[in-house]
Amino acid sequence: MDTALPRLWDISPPVHDGAPVFPGDAPYAQAWSWTIAPGCPVNVATLTLSPHVGAHADAPRHYDADGACAGALPLEPYLGPCRVVHALGALPLVTWEHVVAGLQGQGPLPPRVLVRTYRQHPGDRWDPGLAGLDPALVERLADLGVTLVGIDTASIDPASSKDLPSHQAVRRRGLRVLENLVLDAVPEGDYELIALPLKLMQADASPVRAVLRALPTTATPTEDR
Repeated sequence: MDTALPRLWDISPPVHDGAPVFPGDAPYAQAWSWTIAPGCPVNVATLTLSPHVGAHADAPRHYDADGACAGALPLEPYLGPCRVVHALGALPLVTWEHVVAGLQGQGPLPPRVLVRTYRQHPGDRWDPGLAGLDPALVERLADLGVTLVGIDTASIDPASSKDLPSHQAVRRRGLRVLENLVLDAVPEGDYELIALPLKLMQADASPVRAVLRALPTTATPTEDR
């Protein structure tokens, strides 16, 4: 009997001093409140950061003045079967045509869809030309029963957008959003997503430690060639 644990893909970028953030947003910073020394047995850090640093879940409060904060969100959308689809180099928006083959080629569509756009995630710099999702794609995914969309860029809308049409499509349709994932090593296919937001009761987003786990009843997806 094979007792090996299912393979895990860590799809979270490292968070540290210098981790990129949206221009003007609060970067990650850390200071030591206490350090191990005679009379002090522990190290204790103080962190300052935007909840949009690293892989994160947008809460409705981010794009809706009356929306729910991160700590009030149901956890079910962030845990369960998902499909990873590739739209490498799709700019400025990922459209239905970029992802339709991946969406339709694996059997029934799970309620979570993650989109890879980068060949190599730019984890050390801010990308002003990031790819977003076409709001028409968001609407079409919602029509298909998708409840969560994720992307490997810092936003589902272009960085220059002032009206955030894809965020507003998510608001209208009640979808949840994950951003700034790292999907470089993840083949197209179906997985189990685990990306739970923290119970931050006043925040417009939450950092997540996002991982994918191979589904126990299916073979590991075929690697890219």
